[in-house]
Amino acid sequence: MSGPGMLPAPAPLIPDLLRLNGRWRAGKPAVTCGTRTLSWREFDASTERVANALRALGVGRGDAVGVLMNNGIPMVEAMFGAIKAGGCVVPLNLSVSDDGVAGMLADAAVRAVITTPQQRARLDAMRGRLAGVAAGGWICVEGGAGWTDYARWRDAADAGRCPVEPRPDDPCNLIYSSGTTALPKGIIHSHQRRIEWAYDCGVALRYHSGTVAICPVGLFSNISWLAMLCSFLAGGSIVVMEHFEPREFLRLVERHRCTHVAMVPLQFQLVFEHPEFRSFDLRSLRAACTVGSPMLPAMKLHIARELGGGLIELYGLTEGIITTLDPEDLEAHAASVGKPVPGTDIRIIDDEGRELPAGEAGEIVGWSRFVMSGYHNRPEATAEATWLDPDGRAWLRTGDIGRIDGDGFLHLVDRKKDMILSGGQNIYPADIEAVLKTHEAVFDCAVIGVAHEKWGETPLGLVVLRSGQVSVQPEELRAWANARLGKQQRLSRVEFVAELPRNPNGKLLKRELRRIFGAGS
Repeated sequence: MSGPGMLPAPAPLIPDLLRLNGRWRAGKPAVTCGTRTLSWREFDASTERVANALRALGVGRGDAVGVLMNNGIPMVEAMFGAIKAGGCVVPLNLSVSDDGVAGMLADAAVRAVITTPQQRARLDAMRGRLAGVAAGGWICVEGGAGWTDYARWRDAADAGRCPVEPRPDDPCNLIYSSGTTALPKGIIHSHQRRIEWAYDCGVALRYHSGTVAICPVGLFSNISWLAMLCSFLAGGSIVVMEHFEPREFLRLVERHRCTHVAMVPLQFQLVFEHPEFRSFDLRSLRAACTVGSPMLPAMKLHIARELGGGLIELYGLTEGIITTLDPEDLEAHAASVGKPVPGTDIRIIDDEGRELPAGEAGEIVGWSRFVMSGYHNRPEATAEATWLDPDGRAWLRTGDIGRIDGDGFLHLVDRKKDMILSGGQNIYPADIEAVLKTHEAVFDCAVIGVAHEKWGETPLGLVVLRSGQVSVQPEELRAWANARLGKQQRLSRVEFVAELPRNPNGKLLKRELRRIFGAGS
């Protein structure tokens, strides 16, 4: 048969998704925080007003909107309203220094800044460095001197559909990698790649229309974007925690019958070791994603058994590589981080860029349809993060060392830059940390290389003790660990510390530890 046929409809982007949910799931909860809940009708309407308010400020397609906010419904509205306006939302980590915040906002060339009262003073101090912000573009929940009041600004805007239609390749968000000193790299995701990321992650993490995902991580984090976008794509809802506290997490999961969560291993540890853990009903929690840093196999198995299955470990980069260890594979492959999500691929390469066979350790590279568009204003960094295969396809270099076993499961070895070179031998701190963490007195630990006159570098163990564990001494713990380590891995020293520096995604900031302790022994 022949005929004119039907014209293909363009794939829906995030603004389309919000509007469709607002129409077809109008009375269903979309976002809850504290005592307040927005239905999909209300959330669609409020984000439309934010989009129109930004457009009235002169924010156009691709223009950056800075968001430095504490968790809450206004932050969700601000971020998704900016996306509806065709803007590029720039959500910033609250723990970054003032200089770091100013540097990122300037690098992004933001046209508007939206904040909460807790962050207002620090932004006031950097206004002189951000001349590109539009008149009236300093917006704060509850207002303040020199600030536009967020609620009044939003509610005064046109309630109709924002006429801006972002294009698939327009920037959707700019997320800065964790950094405390030099300006971190800004990771750009286009509208199309972001929605494709949600599709692929949503399938891998088993999101569905009945999803109620709790968000215990800062909403600026890619971990929270995972929960938000996958939930919204499936027509589910999210429960936002203003800040993480283990008992409150347990209470909210029980109260709202939460089905999904994505959080870091340290948060899981605090929740599952809480003295009141068994007082709460967590049977609704069917897909718990651990992400951000590796989780010990013993803890994976323990949590999975407590949940009756349902634990999924995700290894990935904000730049766009993801593997998952599914519940069905966890018992047999607990030491791994699983396989690439469907439709994506990974390989292992050596220092010369040659692909390595199964079992050999090298740098992990990956390919997916949702890999970042590139690093903002950093073409040289984008080039350095690219590996071309023999067919000319571009793969993302992760900087992580791993190996693929005979069954196709990926095992993380360590970060390439964290490797210790001692006496000409490569030592991977993660191997030593895995041993230290099995000691009953150890709550958290990190191993770094410090300068040594004879060996060049030698391992130093930094340990956070569990509460009440004061009897063990550093030398005793060092001897215990060294008896279980290979000769080349042995610790030269162990020091006890009150806490270890981590970013909000749970990743150890080893550069900070090297700065403090790296002079050596």
